[in-house]
Amino acid sequence: MNTPADEQSTPEELTTARQTIDNLDAVLVHTLAERFRCTQQVGRIKAEYNLPPSDPAREERQIARLRGLADEAGLDPEFAEKFLAFIIAEVIRHHLEIRGQ
Repeated sequence: MNTPADEQSTPEELTTARQTIDNLDAVLVHTLAERFRCTQQVGRIKAEYNLPPSDPAREERQIARLRGLADEAGLDPEFAEKFLAFIIAEVIRHHLEIRGQ
């Protein structure tokens, strides 16, 4: 935990960079929340039409698309794929819950 003395010795540019990171973290959380609201709707639709919780073909397309976006943005595509895989697993879990399985 930072003490006032620590804060006084922290360079201003470091404090500014950290504030930017904090702001981006907030954007990520709100964006993920919105994404999960959308995937909940997808889960309800899938349950209504008795569709499977996962769609491997779409997942593969999404992975390829996200890897390309990551590469364009200068982000490690492997990291982006792992991040998306984590999200997909959580979405499938939610879809199973919606379906009551």
